[in-house]
Amino acid sequence: MKLPRQFFASLAIGAPAPLRELPVRLERMIHFVPPHNEKVRAKVPELVRQVDVVLGNLEDAIPVEAKQGARKGFIEMAKAVDFGATGLWTRINALNSPWALDDVTEIVGAVGNKLDVIMLPKVDGPWDIHYLDQLLAQLEARHKLKKPILIHAILETAQGVNNVEAIATASPRMHGMSLGPADLAASRAMKTTRVGGGHPDYKVLADAQGDAPRAAFQQDLWHYTIAKMVDACATAGIKPFYGPFGDFSDSAACETQFRNAFLMGCLGAWSLHPSQIEIAKKVFSPDPGEVAFAKKIVDAMPDGAGAVMIDGKMQDDATWKQAKVVLDLAKLVAAKDPEMAARYAL
Repeated sequence: MKLPRQFFASLAIGAPAPLRELPVRLERMIHFVPPHNEKVRAKVPELVRQVDVVLGNLEDAIPVEAKQGARKGFIEMAKAVDFGATGLWTRINALNSPWALDDVTEIVGAVGNKLDVIMLPKVDGPWDIHYLDQLLAQLEARHKLKKPILIHAILETAQGVNNVEAIATASPRMHGMSLGPADLAASRAMKTTRVGGGHPDYKVLADAQGDAPRAAFQQDLWHYTIAKMVDACATAGIKPFYGPFGDFSDSAACETQFRNAFLMGCLGAWSLHPSQIEIAKKVFSPDPGEVAFAKKIVDAMPDGAGAVMIDGKMQDDATWKQAKVVLDLAKLVAAKDPEMAARYAL
C-alpha cells in the first residue's frame, strides 16, 4: 500500500506528474474499432464527429494472425486523425498474453501524446494496475510525454470482482472501470452464453393464487456486480461504465440494459456496432424534463442549503446534490450536442 504522501509521486524520473483530478469529459459511449480493418479505419475521421470515445481494440475479437496488424493499424490511425475533443483509447491484450508488452511499448512510443486511456482487460487485482502504472511512467519519461496516460480496468473475472475496491484505488492513473459480462460469466461458471442483458431463466414468480397462472418476472444477472463496481468507483472518485451488449438485433433490450446501468450510476457503455451509438447517446444524456426540474432545484437553492418546496415536493441538501449531478451532465452534453443544448435550454 502506498502511503498518502507517495500516492501522487511520479514513478519515473522525468515522467509527467500524476493527475490530481480526472479530466471532465463526455464519455457516453466507448466505440470499439478493429484497427486491422482498413475499411473501418477509413471511416474513423467521420466517426470522431459522432462518438465521445474512439477505442482501437487489440484484444478479443482480433484474430491471432491480426494482432500485429491491429497494433500497427491503431498507430497509423492515431497519427492520421485529428480527434479534437473525442477521446482516443486502446484496449491492449491481457498482461499474460505474448502481445501486451509490445502493445504498450510500441503505442506509447509512437503516439503516446495523443493517447488518453489504455483499457486493461482481465484485471484480477491491484498488482495488475501497479505493473502497468510503473511501465507507463518509464515509457512516458523515455518519450518525454506531456501528460500521463490513464488506465481503465475491465471487471471480467471473479477475482477482479472480489478485489474491486483495491483495483479502484490502485493508482492515480485510474480512469474508471467497465463491466465485462462475457468473460465474467465464464470465470464464474455462469450458465449463460449471452453477452450482457437479462436471461429468461433468471426470474422470480408471483405468489401462488390457487390454480391461476403465476406471473414471472425476468431479473438482471448483472445487478449485483454493477452496483458493487459503481460503489467502488464512486468511493475512489473514478468512473464506472457498462460494457458490451452483444445482441445487435435487439435494440430495445440494449437500451434497457444501458438505462439500468445509467440509473445505477454508470456514465456510459461500450458501443460495438454503429446502431448502438445512438442508443448510448439517448440513454446517457439526461432527459430534458429531468434537467428542467434539476435546474429549478439549483436555482431555488444556489448553495444547497436549507429546504424548499417545488411543485409540491420538498427539496433539501440531498436532492440538491442529485440535481447537480443531472445538471452538470446536461451541461457537458449541451457543449457537444447543439440539438440537446436547445432541448435543455441551457
